Amino acid sequence: MRLKPPSGFRDFEPRDMILRKRVISTLENIFLRYGFDPIETPVIEHWEVFEGKYGEEAETKLMYRFKDPWSDKWFALRFDLTVPMARFFSLKRPSLPFKRYHIGRVWRHERPQKGRYREFWQADVDTVGSPYPEADAELLDLSINAMLKLGFRNFVIKLNDRRVLKGIFEEELALSNVIEVYRAIDKLDKIGYEGVKTELRKIGLNEETVNKLLEIISKEYDVEKNIIDLVDQFPKNKNVRDGINHLSSIIEYLGSNKKYVTFSLNLVRGLDYYTGPVWEIILKDIQIGSVAGGGRYDNLIEKYAGASYPATGISFGVERLIDAGKQLGLFKTEKSTFTEIYIISMTPKAYKMAWSIARELRDNGFFVQIDLMRRSERKQREYASKKGIPLTIIIGEKELSTNEITIYLRETGERITAKRKELINVLKARIKK
Repeated sequence: MRLKPPSGFRDFEPRDMILRKRVISTLENIFLRYGFDPIETPVIEHWEVFEGKYGEEAETKLMYRFKDPWSDKWFALRFDLTVPMARFFSLKRPSLPFKRYHIGRVWRHERPQKGRYREFWQADVDTVGSPYPEADAELLDLSINAMLKLGFRNFVIKLNDRRVLKGIFEEELALSNVIEVYRAIDKLDKIGYEGVKTELRKIGLNEETVNKLLEIISKEYDVEKNIIDLVDQFPKNKNVRDGINHLSSIIEYLGSNKKYVTFSLNLVRGLDYYTGPVWEIILKDIQIGSVAGGGRYDNLIEKYAGASYPATGISFGVERLIDAGKQLGLFKTEKSTFTEIYIISMTPKAYKMAWSIARELRDNGFFVQIDLMRRSERKQREYASKKGIPLTIIIGEKELSTNEITIYLRETGERITAKRKELINVLKARIKK
């Protein structure tokens, strides 16, 4: 029997889950501050919901799809949280703007490596109903504040617009196989410029076109100073003009937070459904790829709803945020329990009192454990110490006779005696909620 999970799938110990819950809780708190509400969708969808939404490579090589042996129908595991949201919206038709967040697992049959797994968590935020740049700007502002709240400081949001790409690559350069070009450029952070050059040659582009493309995507643009230069370079191109004007409005709304944003023509985002602004959050200190990404997808919901609904969203990669935070020393996994108090019963007679105190403490919001193994006092102490439980309550013959409670603080080694009726107030002063 194989006890180890399949490749790309993982077990999480309590210390790992405590960190994960802290990261997810931090993100969720930010989402709520901006007025986004939670939804949930099934982990399995009908295959037709996903078919034709992600592109050939994703749908033929990366998606977990299968035929149900009982119904002979085809299903697939969630590849992301955006397409299920589009299906959900089309079914429910909530009032606009529809602002939702969804934190959950998705599955991709990728080659497992650092920061890339086959089962992983995403934290998505989306706004449906607004075609305006303020909806995109709100998501970028939210993203910046989420990164700062998690402790990241040295990061950049790479920003681009699919209309600008279309105007330059499809209309000005007249590339016929533009989707393949986008997919090659999208691999830049993995294979570098030389690798992209090789990929472009494989597509069939001549050397002059390859060099021209590399020249375009390698140039850096300041979001305040020279982003508008592209309009001057292609003055008759409506897509370039519309895209740059939209991006300029986003930057204006960001105010002082625009210092975290840069414009880059080498950002294309691999998924086929993007229609306008696209962005990724990159950490400058380590090579781990993007930790979040998103953009505008104004045509996706129409495929389900039969009517056009503008939409924009961002997805945070929870795994990459955690891996990066650990690598940078921002996140620790030293905490292995949420338990705040362990009640030690020194004699069998003390057990009844321990249960009574535990019930009272739990009713008052404390996280409490008591002995369930009928262990000796020494073994109970060892257990509490090994788990890193910060406070222990000791109940023995003395406590039973005096109705006073002995409290031990592990960090300082301090012992406190409290009257039974004063215990809650004493603990509240020591354990801040």
